[in-house]
Amino acid sequence: MEKKIAIIGCGSMGKMLLEKIINSKIIPEDNLFVANRTLEKIQVLKEKYKNMHICRTNKEAAENSDIIFICVRPSDIKTVLLEIRDVLDNSKHIISLNGSILFEQIETVCKNNKISKVIPSVTAEVNESQTLVCHNSKVTKEDEIVLNKILGTFGKVIELPENEMGMGAELVSCMPGFIAAIFNEIVVVAQEHTKIPEEQITNMLLNTMMGTSKLMLENKLSFEEVIIRVATKGGITEEGIKVIHEKLPEVVKEMFEKTLEKRKLTTENAIKAFNS
Repeated sequence: MEKKIAIIGCGSMGKMLLEKIINSKIIPEDNLFVANRTLEKIQVLKEKYKNMHICRTNKEAAENSDIIFICVRPSDIKTVLLEIRDVLDNSKHIISLNGSILFEQIETVCKNNKISKVIPSVTAEVNESQTLVCHNSKVTKEDEIVLNKILGTFGKVIELPENEMGMGAELVSCMPGFIAAIFNEIVVVAQEHTKIPEEQITNMLLNTMMGTSKLMLENKLSFEEVIIRVATKGGITEEGIKVIHEKLPEVVKEMFEKTLEKRKLTTENAIKAFNS
């Protein structure tokens, strides 16, 4: 791929993106242009990736690139867009890695540009991200193919309409945290009933979770089908599942209500900050 890529903002997400793109060899290393508020942070990366370009300004990175990944906080997105606006022609593709700012806000600064929003997952670190993406009307099918190829270097790509990105983020971006919290509670309570070491309990749970996922994906099983196969009528598993069916739905309902409300508030605050 001969595209030139800018990464503006080299925090955890920007750094991950940079490393995945370079390690995949999807583009030459010298086609990468990186800018960051703290220059020293990316100068350290230059020691490892000697051929990438360190840019002293966001404008410099954007001017030299076809695809511009903006990996900054919601409160900083407008500032970045204003800094680079003068070098944005219609061919440049802007990618925001923040789901809180809507297309309509970004388009107040970049009216004629191709814009996409991307939400990766922490599981990108092991190339298992289910990365969410949505596009404005200026993005072409060819642009989508190129972006999907880049994002595919660290997992699967799922396209959603903009109004579904919030719930989508709950299911793939927030879910590793939700799953970890649930299984941590299981570990804590299990320890009250056994002398099996905590580390071994954790490994047993994780390997069982991976095995269950593989079983379901390879055999195209639903959750209900797994329950039927494991929970013999009148058996031990059935007793535990009764408790889960009775008590867990309210917890899940409240979890989504709280997180979606917080997401809505975050978006509202981001819009206010952007429009100020």
